[in-house]
Amino acid sequence: MRALLPPLLLLACAAHAVGALPRLCAVLQVLREERDQCLQGLAEERTRHPAPGCQGLWDNTSCWPSSAPGQTVEVACPRFLWMLVGRNGSIFRNCTQGGWSETFPRPDLACGVHVNDSSNEKRYEYLLKLKVMYTVGYSSSLVMLLVALSVLCAFRKLHCTRNYIHMHLFVSFILRALSNFIKDAVLFSDDDVAHCDAHRVGCKLVMVFFQYCIMANYSWLLVEGLYLHTLLVISFFSERKWLQGFIALGWGSPAIFVASWAVTRHFLEDVGCWDINANASIWWVIRGPVIVSVLINFILFINVLRILMRKLRTQETRGSEGNHYKRLAKSTLLLVPLFGVHYMVFAFSPEDAMEMQLFFELALGSFQGLVVAVLYCFLNGEVQLEVQKKWRQWHLREFPLHPVALGSFSSGTKASPSEQSRGTCRTSVI
Repeated sequence: MRALLPPLLLLACAAHAVGALPRLCAVLQVLREERDQCLQGLAEERTRHPAPGCQGLWDNTSCWPSSAPGQTVEVACPRFLWMLVGRNGSIFRNCTQGGWSETFPRPDLACGVHVNDSSNEKRYEYLLKLKVMYTVGYSSSLVMLLVALSVLCAFRKLHCTRNYIHMHLFVSFILRALSNFIKDAVLFSDDDVAHCDAHRVGCKLVMVFFQYCIMANYSWLLVEGLYLHTLLVISFFSERKWLQGFIALGWGSPAIFVASWAVTRHFLEDVGCWDINANASIWWVIRGPVIVSVLINFILFINVLRILMRKLRTQETRGSEGNHYKRLAKSTLLLVPLFGVHYMVFAFSPEDAMEMQLFFELALGSFQGLVVAVLYCFLNGEVQLEVQKKWRQWHLREFPLHPVALGSFSSGTKASPSEQSRGTCRTSVI
């Protein structure tokens, strides 16, 4: 029976996002409860009327009552197997003069757990590859986001409202990656089952932190969409006041929803480590706002494209202004995955689409932070310009007799020194 646990453990880990299977700790908890209940019942049975023949038995999976020789005893499949496969069945033992016979048929066959099924093996291999992919994705995203955040913080000339929003978005992706690693370490360690205490406060706090990081990440994606839309729709606005509102939306609104979810879970579904969302109505306290934010971003994205196409068709839009809108249109198309539009495809997906949903949410979603860092920092023209200037200053200081030209580095239009020093934050939308 222990051979079943490794693949089921990994499946529970990978399917956690959609709540498809109970995790190992929930299975072990049920197994302990059945064991305690069985041993207590057998002890009472021996005290009241001990009978000759086969004594009551707990065989680590099922409880067998006392029986007289020559009888066949039938018991239901263990409850923890029903949790895993959702199938009922029965297993049997014969009480002989020499004691209990072996269980028949085999519990895995009688209860629908096909250990040697090739489809299970293929699914296990698929989930192993999926776990490797999202681990690599979150790790690479974490490294690139830290570098990008350091670059934006290091250059004072890059400090403006737009880049402040980018930095907050970077932090949200960093927290999302870290929370995912912490959650996996706490919930799904392979050997240590000490964390399986269903009432452990620290485990629940980890899940609250994990849910907050996920919601904050979607909130800041919404802020990026709102800011881009505001730039195109409103000609003049107080960026400082808008930034304060964006910060409240990005970090404050997730705290409200996650706190509401935690209070609701505590009073209505205080089960396990809060990692399984069996009650769909409670889960919608978090899922609902996420879907609404993605839907708003999708609407904003469509409207941004409409405005850009209209401006590009306008006869007055010529020269540098036209090129500016063309660059903005290309950049907006790259924001489709960043705005979370792909999430709408799987928002109401059926259970049989779980593997495809896991692939998009875990494997591809883990590289989302990497794409954000590259798009908002490393491909940002103003960032490249500041890095080139800093490199030239360092090179002239270290090698004064061999100044280096920036022609091989620069790929954008030339700007005057005053424009480079005062207006870099206004020359690029991304």
